[in-house]
Amino acid sequence: MQFDDDADLDTSEVQDVRGSRIPGGRATIGGGLVGLVALLLALFFGVGPEQLGISSGDTEPQTTASSVSQVQQACRTGRDANAREDCRLVAVVNSTQDFWRQEFARRGGAYTPASTVFFSQRVPTACGTATSAVGPFYCPGDRKVYLDLGFFEELRTTFGASGGPFAQAYVVAHEYGHHVQNLMGTLARAQDGGTGANSTAVKVELQADCYAGVWAHHATRTPDESTGRPLITKLTDEDIQEGLDAAAAVGDDRIQERFQGRVSPESWTHGSAEQRRRWFYQGYRTGDMAQCNTFR
Repeated sequence: MQFDDDADLDTSEVQDVRGSRIPGGRATIGGGLVGLVALLLALFFGVGPEQLGISSGDTEPQTTASSVSQVQQACRTGRDANAREDCRLVAVVNSTQDFWRQEFARRGGAYTPASTVFFSQRVPTACGTATSAVGPFYCPGDRKVYLDLGFFEELRTTFGASGGPFAQAYVVAHEYGHHVQNLMGTLARAQDGGTGANSTAVKVELQADCYAGVWAHHATRTPDESTGRPLITKLTDEDIQEGLDAAAAVGDDRIQERFQGRVSPESWTHGSAEQRRRWFYQGYRTGDMAQCNTFR
C-alpha cells in the first residue's frame, strides 16, 4: 500500500490521546480469563460494549488531560504516511471518509464524518469506559472509532494474522463500515441480543466487512481533496491478501478454537473466518455497497 507523497493529511479526523491520564474510570469489562474470552467473542472489532449489553464500568465520558497530539505534529503529508504507522492510519481514515463522503453524495445523501481516537490502555466513551482488551470498536453514542495501536501486534502474535499495513487498513475500514451502518439506520438491528451463525449481530458485522471491501475497491480511484488525486496510489494483490487474512484471523470459530478449544456456532457474534473473508472479498470484487446485503 502506497500513499501520494505530496498529499496533505487531515489530522482533524483523528484525536490522539495516547499517553493521556484518564481520571477515575472503572474499566470493569469482563472478569478473569473467562470474562476476557467472552468479551473477545462479543466485541472483537465491533460496536461499543453498551450496544451489546456488556457492563463496562463508568458510562459517561470524562475530561482528559491530553498530551500534545503526536499525529498533529508528525503526520502532515502522504510521505509521512509512507514512513510512520500512526500517520498511515491517519491517511487510511482520510481515504475511507473521502470515499464514503463521495459515495453518499452520489446517492443523493450527506455523509457525517466520524473521528478516530488513538488511545492507550483505556479510554472513556459514550458507550462506557473501554480498555485495550476489547480491540478496536465503533461507538454509535458519540460516533467515534476507538483504536489502541498496540492491538495490531496482538492481531499478529495472539490471533495469528500475518499482519502488514493493509491488515491495519482493513480494521479501520471495518469500523467505518459500522459508522456507515449507523448513519443508514442499519446498526440498530444488532441490538436484539441474539447470537449465532444466522443472528443479526453476525449479519451486521459481515456487512461492515463487505463495506471495508467496497472502500478497498475504490481506494486508488477516490480523489483526495488536497490534490485531486487519489491519496492511496497503489494496492497490490498482496495487500488484499493481508486484509483477507486479518478478516479470517478474527472469525468467531478461529477465536473460539484458540481461546476455548472448541467451536460453538450458537454463540457467534461476528461470523466465521470463511464468512468474514468471503464478505470482505465480495465488497472488494464488486465495489458496490448494494452487494453487501447480508440480511437477504
